[in-house]
Amino acid sequence: MKRLFAGTAIAAIAMAGTAAAQDDVSACLITKTDINPFFVKMKEGAQAAAEAAGIGFSSYAGQVDGDHEAQVNAVETCIAEGADGILITASDTAAITDVIGRAREQGILVIALDTPLDPIDAADATFATDNFEAGRLIGAWAAATLENPDDAKIAMLDLNESQPTVGVLRDQGFLTGFGIDIKDETKWGDEDDPRIVGHEVTQGNEEGGLRAMENLLLQDPEIDVVYTINEPAAAGAYEALQSAGRDDVLIVSIDGGCPGVQNVRDGVIAATSQQYPLDMARLGIEAIVQYAADGTVPEPTEGLDFFNTGVNLVTDAPVDGIDSISVEEGLDRCWG
Repeated sequence: MKRLFAGTAIAAIAMAGTAAAQDDVSACLITKTDINPFFVKMKEGAQAAAEAAGIGFSSYAGQVDGDHEAQVNAVETCIAEGADGILITASDTAAITDVIGRAREQGILVIALDTPLDPIDAADATFATDNFEAGRLIGAWAAATLENPDDAKIAMLDLNESQPTVGVLRDQGFLTGFGIDIKDETKWGDEDDPRIVGHEVTQGNEEGGLRAMENLLLQDPEIDVVYTINEPAAAGAYEALQSAGRDDVLIVSIDGGCPGVQNVRDGVIAATSQQYPLDMARLGIEAIVQYAADGTVPEPTEGLDFFNTGVNLVTDAPVDGIDSISVEEGLDRCWG
């Protein structure tokens, strides 16, 4: 197989989207759910790119974030249907690798979107936000914003117990940015810094965020910083804090969807890191088209083990030394 250098990846893949379209080429998209705005936008981007390239397209999703079995069944369906490529945001990044391996043995190009597999080379390529950097940005911003970060009481609202890579990277990035020793960077929960009140899982939704925040407030009602895996979880956390009479808590999050960025404008979230799911999906489809044409596999961004689709800190309270964009710009670039 030929290899595509990162410096020319976008241009070469984009050319393939129109030049190498074939009626018998098909792609599958498998997301964690079909209700989270992030995955809705990802599906829109993939479907539009597939239509532009003139290829077949099928999409599948779990019932909830963490529905591993539904994703396994979807991969098996894509194999049986003879797909040329699979784009997947895995719920269980380690357990999914067995069926992914079977797909690759059949010559199917597998690209992880947003969430790297464990190990990352279980997929042919990964198109994703630098999730560690997304977490680091909100962690550094939170520490710089607080008057006494050394006395902070931090609630960590994570994704789910299986600790998919996206959740680990965001969590560990936040703690690193805040200045906390993360111990083993491949998992969360082993830190011994007394500022961490605890970790609770949310399943990436509002109800889970509310429940997780309530549990952590029982452990320490004086929590003053809340990290959330995504903005729906942040909205739930905010609701729980309001019910507890706490309107003085700094909430930071990651995703950059339009409802989340609007929540930054409204003061629900203090800052968020914005990622770009439409670009991930579009580039993934275009890579499948090129792979079907000539066997080219995309290279990662230089210095990384994945293709970086970009991230920006969104806040109207910028801090010196930490790059950010305004809420207005974030709304211009948001999704969902």
